[in-house]
Amino acid sequence: MKTFTKVFHWSARILCILAVIWAILFAFQEFFYYSFSSDRTFWKNATACLIHFIPSFILVAILIIAMKYEKAGGIILLIVGLALCIFTFILNLNRTEPVETSLSTALIFYGPFIVAGILFIISHYRKKKEISTVQ
Repeated sequence: MKTFTKVFHWSARILCILAVIWAILFAFQEFFYYSFSSDRTFWKNATACLIHFIPSFILVAILIIAMKYEKAGGIILLIVGLALCIFTFILNLNRTEPVETSLSTALIFYGPFIVAGILFIISHYRKKKEISTVQ
């Protein structure tokens, strides 16, 4: 593999892993918030925490798919990132936040998944191009 292709290969994986860790950190924040809430029962706390960890589990599954099948995983990451970015943008706009704040919030949280998806797709096509030039 050429050096430039390795850059795409590893940068896609590292960025996606960091973005998933970023999402998991926010799930842990909710976990600790609900864990120390005294007005709820144990089962209500456990349910609330599980609900916040479900997106993280889904993102880990997509990361595993993307590492095995770069093109499919990249497309899935791109679609999920764009959908969540649009959803978050619209949700924040409906909460009467300014457009700039809504857009920056959406891009900070879901922009890395969009970029990682693009990097996975580019990595797939660069590897495919290298294999075809070798043969």
